Amino acid sequence: MHWDIDMINVLIVDDSLTTREYIKHIIDSDPELQIVGEAKNGEEAVQKAETTKPDVIIMDIQMPGMNGYEATRAIMEKCPVPIIIHSAVVSPDQTENIFKSMKVGAVAVSQKSPGLGHPESKQLVKKLLRTVKLMSEIKVVRLLKQKKKIGKIKPAHKKILHDPRPSTAIIAIGASTGGPPILQTILTNLNNNFTIPIVIVQHIANGFLEGMVDWLSQTTHLALKIPKTGEPVQNSHVYFAPEDHHIEITPARVFRIYKIDAHDNLKRPISHLFSSVAKSYKKNATGVLLTGMGNDGAIGLKKMKAQGAMTLAQDKESAVVFGMPGEAIKINAETYVLNPTDIISFLNKISREMLA
Repeated sequence: MHWDIDMINVLIVDDSLTTREYIKHIIDSDPELQIVGEAKNGEEAVQKAETTKPDVIIMDIQMPGMNGYEATRAIMEKCPVPIIIHSAVVSPDQTENIFKSMKVGAVAVSQKSPGLGHPESKQLVKKLLRTVKLMSEIKVVRLLKQKKKIGKIKPAHKKILHDPRPSTAIIAIGASTGGPPILQTILTNLNNNFTIPIVIVQHIANGFLEGMVDWLSQTTHLALKIPKTGEPVQNSHVYFAPEDHHIEITPARVFRIYKIDAHDNLKRPISHLFSSVAKSYKKNATGVLLTGMGNDGAIGLKKMKAQGAMTLAQDKESAVVFGMPGEAIKINAETYVLNPTDIISFLNKISREMLA
């Protein structure tokens, strides 16, 4: 079989022959995409991921033997490739499945189309094709086997904890592709007496934010909420930017939230948050830029650093996609480059200093 090297190569994984034929029909309808292989279970998927070298994998969850979660984790540990979980059990109301998919290394989830003729079919097909093209462009990294326990900061980074620094009155975090599992790890491992307010912008598809907040709330003692304009920033709270909205904190330490202009081709909600924090908190802030594709957050993080704030970028080895933190590092926007374990140690340290 001849494969065009200029096209996007897709591996389909689904135990249903009917579904595989339907996905093939969808992929074949786009001249930029081509099928390089099919697998009917997880074991075949792992094998074919290594032999066919696809640019992207469309992966079902519910399969006999090795399921989609297990296959995704195995592929991400052996031969990383962007994986889209494509299943009937990842609709916005099935939060656990969505974020479980991300936790094992999937870069996106896509709801299965009910089939030709269904009113939602065209929209879901268009979304799947768009997702395949977008995800094929990202460079994913090998999924490291997770440590069971967050340890103390590495000796190489111990000097960080002794550097003189201003007190932190706010922590601003930005994340995109691969972000939710890292956010869960961070929020789960913050000290019980952690009081510094945290504001997070997570790039996420419409309809999924509330589910993500509910999912994260299951493993953290902190209060999680989506704020409204005029609401004051409170200690011991974690705030999330609403979907398609910019979130700012005014000098009076209250939120200002407004819809992102649909015609704005340079939507940068993370940089927008970081810039407002730089202006309102100056040196009394910490900015954290996590995994994600693109360059959102880099310019805003640099503004925070210029005001004397502490700025952290996730390291390449632990980021599912090194795009955003990589761009920040390129422009020298970071004070430190750390993995999630060290980020947690750093945040717990500044929280203890605030209480001392």
